[in-house]
Amino acid sequence: MAPQRFHEQFDQIQRSMPDIPLAMGPDDSAEFFYEKGVVLARDGEEARVVEDTVREHFTAFTGLTADHVRRASPETNRSGITRIQVGDPGHGDRRGDRAVAGALRALRTAEGRAGRRLVSRNHVVSIAVNACPGDEPVPAPLTQPPNPSAAEGLYDADTAVGVLVIDTGLMKDYRSYPLLAHTDGDAQIKECDDNGILQQYVGHGTFIAGLVAAVAPNTEITVRNTLNDAGAILESEFGDKLFEAVDRGGWPEILSLSAGTSNGRSDGLLGLDAFMQELRTQRTLLVAAAGNNASATPFWPAAYADLPDYADSVLSIGALRGDGEYGACFSNHGAWVKAYAPGERLTSSLTGFDVPVPYVYQHSTYDACRYGFAYVCTCQSPRHIGLLSEEPAATTSGKPDQVMFEGFAHWSGTSFATPVVAGMVAAHMTAHKETDPRTARTQLLAANTEFAEVRGAHVPALRPPTWRPVPVVPLTPPA
Repeated sequence: MAPQRFHEQFDQIQRSMPDIPLAMGPDDSAEFFYEKGVVLARDGEEARVVEDTVREHFTAFTGLTADHVRRASPETNRSGITRIQVGDPGHGDRRGDRAVAGALRALRTAEGRAGRRLVSRNHVVSIAVNACPGDEPVPAPLTQPPNPSAAEGLYDADTAVGVLVIDTGLMKDYRSYPLLAHTDGDAQIKECDDNGILQQYVGHGTFIAGLVAAVAPNTEITVRNTLNDAGAILESEFGDKLFEAVDRGGWPEILSLSAGTSNGRSDGLLGLDAFMQELRTQRTLLVAAAGNNASATPFWPAAYADLPDYADSVLSIGALRGDGEYGACFSNHGAWVKAYAPGERLTSSLTGFDVPVPYVYQHSTYDACRYGFAYVCTCQSPRHIGLLSEEPAATTSGKPDQVMFEGFAHWSGTSFATPVVAGMVAAHMTAHKETDPRTARTQLLAANTEFAEVRGAHVPALRPPTWRPVPVVPLTPPA
């Protein structure tokens, strides 16, 4: 990805977390975001080992100071991890954190002896971990049906499949969209800023709920606003929030999650360890987005699907291009992505239908990072107006362009391929009277005969019956 775009997304997330200094990692590269001056360790004896080892290491090496090494959170937490401060969060800039890097190096020998990781950065888990999350939503005519369109079938309270969506929350008028009649949950905390411009990723959770409901009408959908801050949350908080979500409504049949992070490792996220271990003992199937970095690097928690202990409890989903024949160019990929589903230019409800929402937005098209395909993208440089905008861009009249969302929108990303598959698993459960979502997942993949091509590899393609391909039109003829 272009460094400038990564910096733009960094600025958006940093503004949403003004009291938490962030850096890009690892060190001076730009693969993920993390909290400066802090590392994570498991509660109890391991946290004490990390704290003592880091303090000893910093005392012995020139240029590092042990003055800041101390606990930065309660010693016991539901997520099973403790934050340990190892440096001054205000020191240095966004390009890395020497204290955190030093703390990780200090534990290498101890980790080798233990045979497992003892310390971790505190990563930012996000809907879009770079500045190219797919594309920005654009209005779709109300005369067009949603895509996927609503499947036939009736809602039955006694057999409805419970789907929990961890996302940004629901728009205040979401119930005016008929497909969301059996949806409930948390409201988006703040829809617009003081100038009436929609906040970043507002409508994301509503859009996802609409996709689930379209594919699987016999569902009860709950949307939580866990990712309300520009679609992001710290790893140290995410595990606790996931536990809170299942405590409130019980463990669902299906948990749909369109967020995550890479961490440069192949063994998961330390901050989610306790939740993932608990997930293994439940019946819940986690359907998770593979991410939008166009990378083969594991993206967590989706990549847990490739770990033997979690293979039956996690399903990782990449995105197909609008025609459904190839992988979307932004989609993460690799053996750890277990299936792909339509993820470009899907159509669902963004706001409901009661009150049209004016949206400050500059019309633009994809640039080279999307290889020239013709639809609106967050990848415009130097900046644009929309969910990721910093300030309105002037038009010839001196005022920003506006469009009106009256219900439907087009949107792209692995964010939306994920609920499509969550809906397909739920629909399979209803059609086959299957009560175990993990069994339904296995049956659905085993019965699937459709494939797509992703970077030269043939991969399982899950295309719901009511999905319609969208023509892919390059802006310029190929060279």
